[in-house]
Amino acid sequence: LVGVWGHCKVWILWFRVFFCFVFASMTIARFYALDRVFNQKKPFTAWNGLIAFAVVVAVNAVYCLVNQLISDSLTIEYSKPLEACNVTQALRIAAVSFQWVQWTACGYLIFRLRNIQSSFNEFYESIAIFVAIIALLTETTVTNLHYEYFVLEMPRRIEKTVMDTAVSNLVIWLMIAYPVAMSIFNRRAYEVAWMERLERDSNRDAVPEEESRSVFSPLEYGKSSSSYPATHGIPLANINHVALGASFVRDDALANERASMHYALLNSPLLFDPDIAGTPLGTRRVL
Repeated sequence: LVGVWGHCKVWILWFRVFFCFVFASMTIARFYALDRVFNQKKPFTAWNGLIAFAVVVAVNAVYCLVNQLISDSLTIEYSKPLEACNVTQALRIAAVSFQWVQWTACGYLIFRLRNIQSSFNEFYESIAIFVAIIALLTETTVTNLHYEYFVLEMPRRIEKTVMDTAVSNLVIWLMIAYPVAMSIFNRRAYEVAWMERLERDSNRDAVPEEESRSVFSPLEYGKSSSSYPATHGIPLANINHVALGASFVRDDALANERASMHYALLNSPLLFDPDIAGTPLGTRRVL
């Protein structure tokens, strides 16, 4: 790797541009998966996830490959006397514009996901990440379009490096800091709380809203509860737990059987047990 290839194109095209595009694209794919399941009430299978990943990588790889193969004078040039890379204004405008399009799409999907009532509601974390990315993208736009030769100015280079490094780490830790800290310092309680949240999600989707019963107090047994979270109307078999970009698909037969068992148990007066009233599983024993 010598000349413009080794000094410029590998790092600028395949590390910076390609990574930024893939990160934004996979964020869009993840938010779309949540929107499809919880808003559109449609399944998102493992195959959907693999296809989305393949499309994202292919589209962004083609973009970088085209810029790799065309003339250096149109994309990235290497100045040997200065030992510096010069990215043309055309490539800067194209790359920054594409980033704005991608993150605008992310903002739209975040807005659509604001009312998800389940364990997969990441609205506030997503807003924080979105604000951090928009701040960095604004700084990148100003730096690249207003300071054409910022690579020759040491203060500008330091400022750009610090901003990129800080935001790149921030967007990751905004999502994983709390789970990591709880898993290290309070693992058992966090695990129990997480399992209870999944149980509530399962009950919410298994029991029809109009026939749901209170699971908070024996005094409310047999009455319709307004305090119990409303169902989304999504068949339990279609709920795919989409986490960290992956989707885990439930077996349809098992899920439907479990939904039937929940419905039967929650509506059986024989299973009412006041001794466990107020527990996370409610006033009736639920498998």
